[in-house]
Amino acid sequence: MLKRIPPAEATIAFIDLQAQRNQIADEIDIAIARVLDHGQFILGKEVDAAEKKLAEFCGAEHTIACASGTDALAIDVGRGDAVICPAFTFAAPAEVIALRGATPIFADVLPKTFNIDPESAKSAIDLAREQGLQPKALIAVDLYGQPADYDELSALCDAEGLMLIDDAAQSFGATFDGRPVGTLAHATATSFFPAKPLGCYGDGGAVFTDDADLADRLRSLRMHGQGTDRYEHPRVGLNSRLDAIQAAILVEKLRIFPAEIIARGRVAARYNDAFAERLMIPAVDQRATSVWAQYTLRLGNRDREVFRATLQTDGVPTAVHYPHALHRQEAYSSYPVANGAARASEQLATEVVSLPMHPYLDEPTQDRVIDSVLRATG
Repeated sequence: MLKRIPPAEATIAFIDLQAQRNQIADEIDIAIARVLDHGQFILGKEVDAAEKKLAEFCGAEHTIACASGTDALAIDVGRGDAVICPAFTFAAPAEVIALRGATPIFADVLPKTFNIDPESAKSAIDLAREQGLQPKALIAVDLYGQPADYDELSALCDAEGLMLIDDAAQSFGATFDGRPVGTLAHATATSFFPAKPLGCYGDGGAVFTDDADLADRLRSLRMHGQGTDRYEHPRVGLNSRLDAIQAAILVEKLRIFPAEIIARGRVAARYNDAFAERLMIPAVDQRATSVWAQYTLRLGNRDREVFRATLQTDGVPTAVHYPHALHRQEAYSSYPVANGAARASEQLATEVVSLPMHPYLDEPTQDRVIDSVLRATG
């Protein structure tokens, strides 16, 4: 059971990490002190313990902790290869594809769930082949906390011979068709950035897989591509090890994570009830659960900046995830887009706005948010 944290009297926290720390401050301090005492700051028993606990939580056979969620997405592709990813998301999936020398090809998303559209993904695969590229993988991003349609995506990738990767930076702890995130794709990457549903106090990430060979390659990659010893390198790798202090923090946070997921769901349910008749509320696939990494509304043709300014006046912060579709970003504007356009992604980029969401948002504070939104849209 989560402790009740008194509401702030002034500006509401968008994500209240301090309230979370108050739940387990003593345990966190002891865990950090333990690492400081033994002095093994990179990998070691804390990382081993975190990997074991994370694997038990999600049911994956192998967990490979690494330095960030972006590093967790690194895949074995290169020049001449294509990787399909959604146009409406953060830059990390396209970034790792391009840095490996491969070509990201952008697929559109479904306007209700915000996740990659399987039909658009199929068009992106066809486009890759038309351009003389070899489609190797599809990265599905579980946006705002709910998994993408892994039934459709798995069938598509199996038929086309692609590796399916779940970017679960925002969805770790969720389920699809009764199966937990971490087991829905050939490999699942997540982030422990502090603002994520399960976050540490710095950068961190992990990959989950049931493929033992892939797990071994990933362990090599996070250690500069080392082989049988630290000075033998059969592959080009990364410096992507998780710090022991961050791993120790994750173990303690994982203890309260199930209760936090339930609390997030309660906040989302109250928001939904309040806004359903006036705004386009988030739609969760009936086969899925969400961990509500973000609570994101669509404002339609309302002026988003006026809306945000009105809420800010009431002490209610907002955020926009994300104001530009990836293929409209300068860094990625030269890469192909399925069907020549990603209309849903572009539309969403003009409409979405995220409200405060975290497990310690009590009902009086939720009511402040709700009242402010209703006034701004009345």
